[in-house]
Amino acid sequence: MSRAFVSEDGAEAPPPRFPLPARDDPAFAMAAAEALLAGANLGHTDAAEAATGHAWGDPALHPVMEVLLAAFVRKRDDRMVQLAERFLGR
Repeated sequence: MSRAFVSEDGAEAPPPRFPLPARDDPAFAMAAAEALLAGANLGHTDAAEAATGHAWGDPALHPVMEVLLAAFVRKRDDRMVQLAERFLGR
């Protein structure tokens, strides 16, 4: 392996944590969708999927992802629009 891809600073930083409400909380779906977007933005989609129990693109989260997408469009947050659209398969 090329030394360009070897970290000499020791172990990598641990993956981010995604605090979520209880699964039976009505706010869970929104929080899970936000966590998946945050994880993807950080390059840790796998950690967000593990924390939420939802896979990237899970149709169960499409309704809340549409709400988030509309908010990101209004805010002109191009990066989050891009991620939300990818989640929705657009």
